[in-house]
Amino acid sequence: MQSPADILEGIWTSAGGDKAALARVRLTGEEPQIPSSFRVAVAGQTTIAAAGLAAAEITRLRSGEVQDVHVDMRHAVAECRSERYLRLDDKPPPPASDAIAGVYSTGDGRFVRCHTNFPHHRDAVCKVLACEAEREKVQAALMRWKGEDFETAAYAAGGVVALMRSHDEWSALPQARALAELPLISIEKIGDAPPKPWPEGDRPLAGLRVLDLSRVIAGPVAGRTLAAHGADVLLVSGPELPAIPWLTIDTGRGKLTTFIELKSEAGRAQMRALLKDVDIFSQGYRPHALAALGFSPEEAAKINPGIVYVTLSAYGHAGPWAERRGFDSLVQTTTGFNHAEGKAAGIDGPKELPAQILDHATGYLMAFGAMMAMARQVREGGSWHVRVSLAQTGRWLWNLGRLDGGLDTPDLTGEAVHAAFIESMPSGFGTLKAVRHSALLSRTPAQWSRPAMPLGSHPAQWPVRS
Repeated sequence: MQSPADILEGIWTSAGGDKAALARVRLTGEEPQIPSSFRVAVAGQTTIAAAGLAAAEITRLRSGEVQDVHVDMRHAVAECRSERYLRLDDKPPPPASDAIAGVYSTGDGRFVRCHTNFPHHRDAVCKVLACEAEREKVQAALMRWKGEDFETAAYAAGGVVALMRSHDEWSALPQARALAELPLISIEKIGDAPPKPWPEGDRPLAGLRVLDLSRVIAGPVAGRTLAAHGADVLLVSGPELPAIPWLTIDTGRGKLTTFIELKSEAGRAQMRALLKDVDIFSQGYRPHALAALGFSPEEAAKINPGIVYVTLSAYGHAGPWAERRGFDSLVQTTTGFNHAEGKAAGIDGPKELPAQILDHATGYLMAFGAMMAMARQVREGGSWHVRVSLAQTGRWLWNLGRLDGGLDTPDLTGEAVHAAFIESMPSGFGTLKAVRHSALLSRTPAQWSRPAMPLGSHPAQWPVRS
């Protein structure tokens, strides 16, 4: 089984990182940290370390200053569950799920998971089932369906659901075979442009501008990580787009936030104006959703040659599921994790991983890929496209191997996390207590210089560079 250092080396060198830099990373802590048969804690630690090392290397490129990076495994896994430890004026988060979200049996003896935390996704499920949004009625309606038929029908209707599959069942699908041909992180040159100089500043990403078009966890975590290393991150949302408030607060630390209605020409003009002066464009919508509005990677590179464009998808950019919507819990269900974890626990049915680790790890990989591509841009020039997916991160996690007895590990309690890893800060919502960033850089400590604010709090413009 690979050590954390070997796993980090694989991530780092796959994106062109200099192997010598790995000597400046210290990884501490032992597995397991939380109850799982999968290597959840080391997945969090190594992806956070990769992003931290990329920030440290950018400092070296900018100033010649070398620094060390330390990531503790316990702190990292706490950060990969940051949403559950957040406190607002000392109050814990409310229940995260909609009343009908979760797992159901189907008429053919299978299990399906429904993600209904956004109203339009809940309405799609209820429309397909021709029932009211009540758990008992949804379950009764599903007994008239075969699991895979419901999954197909719900997606066609605009819903997001997943049939629980074993890993073998998933591996036999064309989508799994398509992912097997792709790297964990794809970094591709998509256009010519002269190299950009690093802007002035004493933090790794100081002066760099990041547009963050994402919701829920993975994409927002990427933006939060770039902000922690000094980037000016502007979160763009739509006034009518649904959001999950507690996640918005947790991942909004360090960001500016504005509303732009991209379905209007005026809104698209605002976006084009922002794009002209951006360094990194990070987006978590379906691969072709923004392309239809005029903001594909290639179009963005025409507007701003030299851009680094980062794309997050659920199931990857190739294969028949490339356009399929998805969330961490659904990808866990359909790719075999919930089945395998349930079997390991002796449960006849799905068992979730003890963290939204596909989301969090993918978010750190997005930030890592963005920084590695930015360093290449400054060195070589060009416009760059970085692509990651929840399912590909899942494939990587699966291939890290399993932990015997991992499910017997005591869980990491909120009391332990609050005693060791929490910082208090003001916000536009009240006083936040939240998990500090776990990548500790010796000369440029990670910190969020802007408070989390309600969506749409700022104008659609960049702050003046100092």
